[in-house]
Amino acid sequence: MGSMSIWHWIIVIGVVLLLFGRGKISEMMGDVAQGIKAFKKGMSEDDEAKAEPVKPEPVRTIDHQSTQAVGQTEKSKTG
Repeated sequence: MGSMSIWHWIIVIGVVLLLFGRGKISEMMGDVAQGIKAFKKGMSEDDEAKAEPVKPEPVRTIDHQSTQAVGQTEKSKTG
């Protein structure tokens, strides 16, 4: 009694078909197939994005002068 025989599986499948009907099971399997296709497409797009080399942004440098240095240059120009 511990193992499932072929008769148990036939009864379970029959009950599932009676509850859900053949059309509903077909719709669910179609939805599962579409989900798998969407997942594969997403994975391939992710792989393509990783395959493209990443271009580093150019390094931007800003010349920084302290306010004291700017004040001193203005004083030397005026006087």
